[in-house]
Amino acid sequence: MVDLTPTELERYRRQMMLPNFGETAQKRLKSATVLVTGVGGLGGTAALYLAVAGVGRLILVRGGDLRLDDMNRQILMTHDWVDKPRVFKAKETLQAINPDVQVEAVHEYVTPENVDSLVQSADMALDCAHNFTERDLLNEACVRWRKPMVEAAMDGMEAYLTTIIPGVTPCLSCLFPEKPDWDRRGFSVLGAVSGTLACLTALEAIKLITGFSQPLLSQLLTIDLTRMEFVKRRSYRDRSCPVCGNSAPWRYSQSQVMETTSVANK
Repeated sequence: MVDLTPTELERYRRQMMLPNFGETAQKRLKSATVLVTGVGGLGGTAALYLAVAGVGRLILVRGGDLRLDDMNRQILMTHDWVDKPRVFKAKETLQAINPDVQVEAVHEYVTPENVDSLVQSADMALDCAHNFTERDLLNEACVRWRKPMVEAAMDGMEAYLTTIIPGVTPCLSCLFPEKPDWDRRGFSVLGAVSGTLACLTALEAIKLITGFSQPLLSQLLTIDLTRMEFVKRRSYRDRSCPVCGNSAPWRYSQSQVMETTSVANK
């Protein structure tokens, strides 16, 4: 396992004071590589909290340029960056905040051509894309390569969050065989809503990497911030799911399942 520098020991001192955290958990964070897709108000903010927590390497994936109507929620951006590729600005901001974190910026959307190489290059993924086309591709690749994925999405004042472990929990296709109408470009959003969900998303990733606390496994957290209602709902694997069910093209032995769930021990 990697060592922590004197600067890192001081930077992360307060979180290492948490029960069941300590230097061991911090070293696990430094050793981890996390793939973040859809680096906007949700993915960008989640990446920020992973960076300040000390995740060693972040791979940011997002095509397209920054628009002016992104600025109410995309806190890694600055006004002078409008009409430029947002993922490069996200990298610049994160490295300025924590130069000890390695950040790779990929100016592409998730596609059938790049998804496998992206997933294979990381220990886990954060699914924060703005449409279900990318989400489904990432879900299938994470199941295929046995990589955990934190699934987070929002629309208006509502949101959901869960952690997916291939072979253990339901996958995205189990949860949403029919896709919600949350993938339109003009969805309504308050920055504080995407920020709230992003913090919870980063926390799920930190729990999974470090093992210091229990993430949302086979539980779907639904959030209505209009009424400040947070509800955890039990979710179930669909044995007929075309992605992770009994008839799926990839099925795992028990040893492979254990390998998938051992992010905290790498």
